[in-house]
Amino acid sequence: MLDSYSALAGQFFGVISLILCLLAFASKRDERLMGLLLSANVAFALQFILFESWTAAALTVLVIVRIALARRYPGSKGVMAGVLVASGLAALLTWQGWADVPAIVAMTVGTVGMFLFHGISMRICLGLAALSWFLSHALVGSVGGMLAEALVFVTNAITIYRLARARRRYPQAFE
Repeated sequence: MLDSYSALAGQFFGVISLILCLLAFASKRDERLMGLLLSANVAFALQFILFESWTAAALTVLVIVRIALARRYPGSKGVMAGVLVASGLAALLTWQGWADVPAIVAMTVGTVGMFLFHGISMRICLGLAALSWFLSHALVGSVGGMLAEALVFVTNAITIYRLARARRRYPQAFE
């Protein structure tokens, strides 16, 4: 019975993440995006813990740290390298099998995007990371997580379109 409660709780946190991710990626402001992503990833980490996907859980906790560091040290290749090394160590220590690979890819692509890019370029990297996280959620059976990542990808694509359209209309605002 405990296992079914754990799975239900995992699904619950997937839905909470879904709501927070939609709000984040619908934002045109990078600061609001980052703040909401912090909250969404706390819920994702709890979800992966409840599904006993330890690599995804550890990397999601590091995603929270990464978001905070990327906000504080934008463009810092040294801090980015530190996050990538910590992610590699976490993945080695929690490795359960090949099903952990999508979470590792998602963490890597998202880290590079957050530290080296902003605006549209960052959102393209985060969109690719969302596709990898989608696969990670699918492998653990999280319906809420899969739906969250699919909707994050679509919402992110729409926001990229909106930003590109705004850049064409008001190029001076993006200089």
